[in-house]
Amino acid sequence: MLCALLLFFISSAVCATAKTMQELIIGRAFQGTAGGGLILLVHVCISDLFSLRQRSLLMGFMEGIWALAGGIGPVLGGLFASLVTWRWCFYINLPISGIAALLILLFLDIKHEHTSFVDGMKALDWFGIFTFLGFTLMILFGLDFGGVLFPWDSAKVIALLVVGFVMIFAFIYSEAKLAKYPLMPMSLFKRRTNVAAFSVVFFHGFVFISGEYYMPLYFQAVLEASPLRSGLLLLPFIVTGAIAGVFCGVIMHKTGKFREIIWVGALLLTIGFGLFITFDAYTSTVKAVCFLMVGGLGSGILFEAPLIAIQSQVEQHNVASATATLSFIRNIGVSISTIVGGTIFQNSMNGRAAFLREAGLPKNIFDQLDGDSAMANVMLPGMLKERAWEIAAKQAFAYAMRNMWITYTVFAFLAFMASLFVQAAHLGTEHTETVTGLRKKEEEVVAGSGTATPSS
Repeated sequence: MLCALLLFFISSAVCATAKTMQELIIGRAFQGTAGGGLILLVHVCISDLFSLRQRSLLMGFMEGIWALAGGIGPVLGGLFASLVTWRWCFYINLPISGIAALLILLFLDIKHEHTSFVDGMKALDWFGIFTFLGFTLMILFGLDFGGVLFPWDSAKVIALLVVGFVMIFAFIYSEAKLAKYPLMPMSLFKRRTNVAAFSVVFFHGFVFISGEYYMPLYFQAVLEASPLRSGLLLLPFIVTGAIAGVFCGVIMHKTGKFREIIWVGALLLTIGFGLFITFDAYTSTVKAVCFLMVGGLGSGILFEAPLIAIQSQVEQHNVASATATLSFIRNIGVSISTIVGGTIFQNSMNGRAAFLREAGLPKNIFDQLDGDSAMANVMLPGMLKERAWEIAAKQAFAYAMRNMWITYTVFAFLAFMASLFVQAAHLGTEHTETVTGLRKKEEEVVAGSGTATPSS
């Protein structure tokens, strides 16, 4: 965890002092890697230290903190960019990282057995890591390039996607047959609840990120909100999600029930994003905020409950692997979602070309609203002098985003359908703390430790 925090500190410093776009991109890449590691390791530490019943409460609180940070972050970023400089978006991470490192050194007490660096490196599933990175990058690049930089039927896109899917099978074979300590144990997928919960997590990741990523686009293009105001308008989505996450953590802690919570979350997610489909060029800010709150409730509920469902089905020594797998599946859903959403938006804006021409928009303005350029010109509709041009541009943006919301609603409904296959389980209050480090498998496995008993 300290290594991840150090990498986050260094990469934030690189971003803050970057003099070129290349330096900023490299710094952001390492910062994202470190940030993802920190989020995952916090989950793992909670899972190692506390029983299922206790961790449901703590993870609920953690979700609330994370959601609030995600809501406050864009607002602070807008303030820094407006009042001082965007570099403070990264400078602020430096003292926070230092405080976090001090707290870890003083208070985090994890049991572990000494493992030499060489033995640790030998134990890593290197072939699994290679195939894992290979299929992830190739498929994401293929989806990102397709229809944007290259046609979907181009050799480059086809090669990336085909080789990426081949490497998926290589990864599965490696994890099932070759790896002594697999990166993603295939045994995690042998239980119905795990498969259902992983599916919910993927669909949830695919859907929820669109609210945070694309809703500000609607606020700025259609409601004429400034970047700072669009961040403030997004707060209802974030805050309701945070409150829902904490509240559900308390419920799971008190009652030991998670299945019904997942059902409710998936249903609210479907309803909320279904309501987004009604957004048009004339939608009021009040209506948009109210509908955002419904979507935020569903989104917030589904962050931690599926993790508890999965952890209730695995042995304690597999909890870290299960948690990492869930994090990976959610991140894959998030990554694919932003690509798919962008593609739908671009194609939909291209599809409104005839409509914009009929509205009489001059060519120089029309060119700024085509599929490739529209996302970079979200403030343009509110700047147009002719009222007819303004309405036409706003309607084009609203139409393109409506197509996105239809897609995301379908995936939210798939999350609800998958949630119906999650089985209930008893969340135990007894726990044997996990000891980290390389040990023989028979010494790792403590029968029944920290697991739950499935029930009907």
